[in-house]
Amino acid sequence: MTVQTETTTTTDIYSAPFIKELIRAVQAQDSYGVYKSWSPELIVKPYIVSKQEKRQISTENEVDPMTLARIKLFYNAIATCIELETNQIMQVVISINHEGFGWALVFCGRLLVVSRTLRDAQRFGFTSLEKLEDEGEKMTKAGVELVNKYKEVCKL
Repeated sequence: MTVQTETTTTTDIYSAPFIKELIRAVQAQDSYGVYKSWSPELIVKPYIVSKQEKRQISTENEVDPMTLARIKLFYNAIATCIELETNQIMQVVISINHEGFGWALVFCGRLLVVSRTLRDAQRFGFTSLEKLEDEGEKMTKAGVELVNKYKEVCKL
C-alpha cells in the first residue's frame, strides 16, 4: 500500500486566498506603481526571515517603519479575508511601543475576532512561505468561525 502525501508547490501557494490578498494589499499601498511589475515572489520576500536572519536583527533599536508597514499589511490581509467570507466589516488596530512590544487586534462591531500579542516586532517574519500562508489561513479560519458563531455581536 502506498501513501500519497499532499505537497504544495510554490506556484500553488501564490494562488492561496491569503497570499493573494496579502499581495493585493501590498500592491494597493504602492502609489507609484512600482509593485505592479514585481513578481509575487519578490513582493512576499520581506515576510520570509530565516532563524539566522532573525538572530542578527537587534531588538535594541526601535521598530523599522518598513517592518511596521509589513505587520499592518499582514493583519489587514487577514481582516479582508474574513470580510470576504462573512460580509462583515472588520477593523484592525496595531499598537507597538518603541521596544517592539504590543498587540494586533481585528474586530467586528463588539466582537474581538483576532488578538495577537507581538514581541520583538523588529524580527517580524516567517521562516518559510508555507508558514506565512499557514499562519494567515489559520487566523482567517478562526476569525470566520467566531464571526459566524457570534453574528449578533458584530452588529453595533
